[in-house]
Amino acid sequence: MSFGIFQVPTPSNEPVKTYAPGTPERKALKDAIADLRNRVLDIPMYIGGQKMYTDCKQRIAPPHDHRHTLGYFSVGDKGHVEQAINAALGAKALWAAMPWEHRASIFLKAAELIAGPYRAKLNAATMLGQSKNVFQAEIDSACEMVDFLRFNAYFMEQIYRQQVISAPGTWNRLEHRPLEGFVFAITPFNFTAIAGNLPTAPAMMGNTVVWKPAFTQIYSACVLMEIFMEAGLPDGVINLIYVEGSQAGEVVFQHPDFAGLHFTGSTAVFRHLWQTIARNLPIYKNYPRIVGETGGKDFVVAHKSADPKALATALVRGAFEYQGQKCSAASRAYIPSNLWQQVKQYMIEDLESMRMGGVEDFRNFINAVIDEKAFDKIASYIEQAKKDPRVELVWGGHCDKSIGYFIQPTVLRVEDGQYRTMVEEIFGPVLSVYVYQSELFEEVLELTDQTSPYGLTGSIFAQDRYAIELACRKLQHAAGNFYINDKPTGAVVGQQPFGGARASGTNDKAGAMYNLLRWTSVRSIKETFLPPVDYRYPFMAEE
Repeated sequence: MSFGIFQVPTPSNEPVKTYAPGTPERKALKDAIADLRNRVLDIPMYIGGQKMYTDCKQRIAPPHDHRHTLGYFSVGDKGHVEQAINAALGAKALWAAMPWEHRASIFLKAAELIAGPYRAKLNAATMLGQSKNVFQAEIDSACEMVDFLRFNAYFMEQIYRQQVISAPGTWNRLEHRPLEGFVFAITPFNFTAIAGNLPTAPAMMGNTVVWKPAFTQIYSACVLMEIFMEAGLPDGVINLIYVEGSQAGEVVFQHPDFAGLHFTGSTAVFRHLWQTIARNLPIYKNYPRIVGETGGKDFVVAHKSADPKALATALVRGAFEYQGQKCSAASRAYIPSNLWQQVKQYMIEDLESMRMGGVEDFRNFINAVIDEKAFDKIASYIEQAKKDPRVELVWGGHCDKSIGYFIQPTVLRVEDGQYRTMVEEIFGPVLSVYVYQSELFEEVLELTDQTSPYGLTGSIFAQDRYAIELACRKLQHAAGNFYINDKPTGAVVGQQPFGGARASGTNDKAGAMYNLLRWTSVRSIKETFLPPVDYRYPFMAEE
């Protein structure tokens, strides 16, 4: 065997393609969409590298066209969870022993496959299965997924390079071991890249994983798994299962080799899982690592010096891109009275020009929310707000699920800064605006900080630097990702590591070295070249 000090290629963010008329990427994507729409897929689980089918099938339909069938996936049970755990544990020794540069090579190849030959297929699957327009799919399933893989490989090398000093006659060194046991990854519907990153980040560090995606993301998850396998991922390293959460939890959280949870989802579910893990601590060989990114009630605060046009654009994009189904979406805004009329007019002009419909028509900016359950929840908030005399319906409010789960972008002006749409996470295209007297900026900062239990993203719009500095200081715990004169969405891997605290999660920052460190267990090694042969110390000598 030959050896070397290997250096991962320095990563850069994957360029976002335009998909403008006449471009080759537009044609490739249109063809991929047409191909997928013309097929009905039978989607298996992947356990130990084997495709697993069951007699229990669940239908997949585009959220914007729920009468069309894209395919069916095999629903598993507790037995499949046990098989997946066994496969992960069985693959652990060889995978952990594989030299790190070979693990890196697999995921770097996966990045190249996504950036190249699989780009159109993965984007098309995300668009159809999760109802994302072409730009939202491109920045997610193509660019962010590629960035996660490339940057994480680079961060892995940086972690392994971190070593300690040695005294004369000794050599001290650190080993960054994978965790002892298996990691359980629970992934959400709204970002294909998050769904891909949560199992691959621990796997890159030598862990083996059981991956349970949201049922509403399985259509693109299976494409990711196809890519990982083509990149050379060994059998059993990542095991993809489609099992109800309660059934999976009964097996996973009672297994002595459970070593870690990598989670993105709701705050309520994450708290329940944490409590379950805590109750089961005596079962486990180690204290499991718990990493979670959960909900948000993300804010935009404007100072009287803010640029009204820039503010309006940020609100429209931040609140309504991907139908507000982002943990980081702008959901509550605090606008001073001197700017409100201008901002309102600019927003209405933008909203009037937006097209809503299926993803197949690239002219549509707004598509459908993910499923009927989400539609009904969001619609109930809007209907209650329409009836409340303290709420003004500024724009939108129309909901229709006859063809797809379409909810018109909705802007509400509320009189009460503690009104429920200012406090509760809705996860849909609803923006609540509280208009305040412009001289009460500092009081509004305190209101912003105290209103929500979450602490994920937020932004300040101002031209006055004293106002910006004050907001940064007053809101330091209100957002793990804080933006100045920008919308609170769109974190880029390697540029804005993502995550929040409070009820928004453990703030372990996906897209940074911090997250990968959570999937390692450090061993310190000291080697002494000439060990002492006498127990006596100099202080013990005769006078």
